[in-house]
Amino acid sequence: MYELEEKGYLYLLLIIPVLVLLYVYVFYWKRKKQQEFGDSLLLQSLSPEKSTFKPILKMIMVLLGMIFLIIGLINPKMGIKMEKVKRQGIDIVFAIDVSKSMLAEDVAPNRLEKSKQLVSQLINQLGGDKIGIIAYSGNAFPVLPMTSDYAVAKMFLQTMNPGMISSQGTSIDQAIELAANNFFDKKDKTSKLLVIISDGEDHSDNAEAAAEESQKVGLKIVTIGVGTEKGGPIPLKKNGVVERYQKDKDDHVVITHRNAKVLAAIAKTTKGGYVDGNSTRTVVDYVKKVLQSTQKSDFEGTMMADLKSQFQWFIAFGFIVLFVDVFLSERKTKWVRKLNLFNEEKEAS
Repeated sequence: MYELEEKGYLYLLLIIPVLVLLYVYVFYWKRKKQQEFGDSLLLQSLSPEKSTFKPILKMIMVLLGMIFLIIGLINPKMGIKMEKVKRQGIDIVFAIDVSKSMLAEDVAPNRLEKSKQLVSQLINQLGGDKIGIIAYSGNAFPVLPMTSDYAVAKMFLQTMNPGMISSQGTSIDQAIELAANNFFDKKDKTSKLLVIISDGEDHSDNAEAAAEESQKVGLKIVTIGVGTEKGGPIPLKKNGVVERYQKDKDDHVVITHRNAKVLAAIAKTTKGGYVDGNSTRTVVDYVKKVLQSTQKSDFEGTMMADLKSQFQWFIAFGFIVLFVDVFLSERKTKWVRKLNLFNEEKEAS
């Protein structure tokens, strides 16, 4: 396995064929001029020590040296480097409401998409924290267990939709209980934060009780309300086109409203806080303050695999080859001359 860190320098390799063509042109130009000056055998006899092969060898070495230096600039990474990495952080679980009321478009593009955008922006602010994701409506469903891989978390985040949970409604208590019992270790002293993103239309009366019970594992809850107090209808779409709006049993169009009071009461139970989710900047700033005021724990050192930079070897080889080329004479080497590998003696006689 390998990786080229600075691929832009690959274009420098185009210099090599240009130099080869230039050298071939100069070689034949010199030979032509020599033939105009006099007989080739006579010229060889006038300079018997001059090798016809050494200039070619020197050119090859210059090209090799340049190739090694360019590869060094590209910095190929190969092999595996193992190193211990220590980090500080907290455990964070994002619980996202995926009930049908989250399809209301009183915030753009709709409440659910706005929730995803908020979580994505919050993940961008994190460093050494571990995160998990829960989806809930009538029931709660674990979407992603605790992980430090933020890219994977964002990928799972984008897959969330009302169809992933068949039981409709909004039971925030289910999300709190799932987070407290399945995502957080009661024996672990790491600070724990549950971020609930919802319109607050809770169809159960157990959310505050569940929040109070969650304090046994040291859980703090921050709630984010999306939607407006005025509310809006719930569009039911097919292929991106609105076919109709959600209606109640009396055939009236359902208007769903944000219930900030419910969300604020849940957060207050665990000494957390509530924030209006319609402003992304407000949410990011608020959660950043919460994270800064939360005590971070040292996580155990983990082994991280990485590719090792190999540029130093290519740079070194390049300079060595060029250094040798400087001291390489164009005169014939005595022992090579005796071997007459390139039939030079015959040509000179």
